[in-house]
Amino acid sequence: MTTRRRRMHLLAIPIAVLMVCTSLAAQRGSAEYDRLGREILKELVETDTTQTTGNTTLAAERMAARLLAAGFPRADVQVVGNAERRGNLVARYRGRGTRKPVLFLAHLDVVDARREDWTFDPFVLTERDGFFYGRGTLDVKGGAATLMTTFVRLRQEGFVPDRDLILALTADEEGGNNNGVQWLLANRRDLIDAEYCINVDAGGGELRHDKLVALDVQAAEKVYVSFTLTVRNPGGHSSLPTKENAIYRLAAGLQRLASLEFAARTTDVTRGYFSRMADLSSGQQAADMRAMAGEPLDQAAVARLSAGSAFYNALLRTTCVATMVQAGHAENALPQTAQAIVNCRMLPDDKSADVQQALERALADPKIVVAPVAPPVPSSPSPLAPEVFTAIETVSQAMWGHVPIVPLMETGATDGLFLRNAGMPVYGVTGIAYDVDDVRSHGKDERILVRSYYDGIQFIYRLATALGRADHPSPKH
Repeated sequence: MTTRRRRMHLLAIPIAVLMVCTSLAAQRGSAEYDRLGREILKELVETDTTQTTGNTTLAAERMAARLLAAGFPRADVQVVGNAERRGNLVARYRGRGTRKPVLFLAHLDVVDARREDWTFDPFVLTERDGFFYGRGTLDVKGGAATLMTTFVRLRQEGFVPDRDLILALTADEEGGNNNGVQWLLANRRDLIDAEYCINVDAGGGELRHDKLVALDVQAAEKVYVSFTLTVRNPGGHSSLPTKENAIYRLAAGLQRLASLEFAARTTDVTRGYFSRMADLSSGQQAADMRAMAGEPLDQAAVARLSAGSAFYNALLRTTCVATMVQAGHAENALPQTAQAIVNCRMLPDDKSADVQQALERALADPKIVVAPVAPPVPSSPSPLAPEVFTAIETVSQAMWGHVPIVPLMETGATDGLFLRNAGMPVYGVTGIAYDVDDVRSHGKDERILVRSYYDGIQFIYRLATALGRADHPSPKH
């Protein structure tokens, strides 16, 4: 061994020791914040924030207390809103102010869940067989908890970004009286005004057969609109039934509506999605996905993709489905009214009036009156900002290797549409990967993978640091 090589060998020993010590310290730090993340997730899931019996203000106050305990100034942590039980948390992490802030968004409210419908208590965080079960774990208290854990960690580590980072945990995304993002835009836009928004209520890692195959970033979303289907009848005594019955007429119309299928169409975003996913697929499915770039669409390929995945079907067309039925007024009376709610998710360039006409044609009964519940609120796609996608790709590659970053049109609806319409680009992404064929949000036994949740904590922490672009060491990992 030469003298130079010997010196390099001797020099490498302390460097190697330092790297090992740094790695061990990072692992301990990560484990510490995993534990914190679990505590926060448990607290959020076990705080009822449903529309009927819940209280987002209580959840917001509990999260505010955690931020204050971590050292946030009281002036930078606010619980605001105009309804006693529908409050929002907005917190500002102060930076150098050299660029406009970034907004990180999640909602606190969840849809109702009945204990008798679930295997586990929906309002108790249950860990079983590698999953966290509980209402909101996927939609979207898991995402909210990753944001909370990140903001606490950055504060405790003394991170100084070159821009402010804003955290907003809001009410009424799942319905209600617009006390969340819409209220903030109308009344306290100064609290959330930002260059763009990272919304953890959309996008995320796609798991196929337990393997991460892509990381979706939502840049557009379908348009939410619901319709009432109403049948009215004079009614009468139940002991004197007639052939004309409001319930039977509505039921017959709904049966015809069940076969309604809108024509498949693609957009720039969905063509890009299928093109990227084709590279990750094989055989017939890969060929079918590549066919989605052509015009006119290959209908056989459309049929195979739609039949094989509810997700692909929803990406390709407007969908409408009956979600609620209400009829009658007494056990011993003929029904005077029967009504159903049909919820539609329209492709961005579809028109509500055209969808209503399609429903009326499918029902084929002028006595079933169709009317929109409320006007739809469409939003234009966000531009694919290089700063955002580069940061996401860098973080993703460091965590998972070469996983494609795929722009996505969300099949559901999020509060991102209100921000987009107010002029703020929105990018939906979370580090919590999920099986796209086992999406249980709004349903029975909602769950997320435990390992995916902890990955989600690390992903948001690294992404927030990357977007802060501060004069600060790389994120600890």
